[in-house]
Amino acid sequence: MTQLDIFSDPICPWCYIGKANLDTALEANPGHPFRIRWLPFMLNPTMPKSGMDRRSYLEEKFGGKDKAVKAYTAVHEQAEKAGLTLNLDKIEKTPNTVDAHRLIHWAEVEGCQTPIVSALFKANFVDGRDIGEHEVLADIADSYGMDASLVLRLLSSDADQREMVERDAAARGMGVTSVPTFVVASQHAVPGAQPPELWDSVIKELRSGAAAQA
Repeated sequence: MTQLDIFSDPICPWCYIGKANLDTALEANPGHPFRIRWLPFMLNPTMPKSGMDRRSYLEEKFGGKDKAVKAYTAVHEQAEKAGLTLNLDKIEKTPNTVDAHRLIHWAEVEGCQTPIVSALFKANFVDGRDIGEHEVLADIADSYGMDASLVLRLLSSDADQREMVERDAAARGMGVTSVPTFVVASQHAVPGAQPPELWDSVIKELRSGAAAQA
């Protein structure tokens, strides 16, 4: 198996699109060689714990309403191409994502990391749920067989909070400046929401290399 590490943030629309494109390639290549792990990168590491009004956040980030709308035109186009529906008008608040990253970390231990990541993307971009809220995170955890009451207790503590912050800082130290960033076999960084065709090529290359070694 080949390790595929994905630096991502569940409030990043390009991460959602990048995952959808990767999923398309994986479905077209059954028995693919990837072992996938999701790693934290926070788009807004200084976001207040309670989050921020989304419209205000976007206008501040992009420098006004018109620029924010323009920035999201490409997002909508690529999301549609990837077969995704984005209900951005449902999102009232941009959350702090450190707790969502803690849940993703715990989900790895439970063996359900990718389904939890998928559920977080859907909760945020399709259902407009606040994935900074502990009850929302516990509900998502429960949907995939995790112990919701345990998750709530952990979220109410500072368990693994420092580790998420340190992992985010370590990613930046490695040179990760935007997400998604995919790292193949701990060696090759592939930045951005790449099309399925690129992943088809990577899988083909890995398979031919493995066949040559055999």
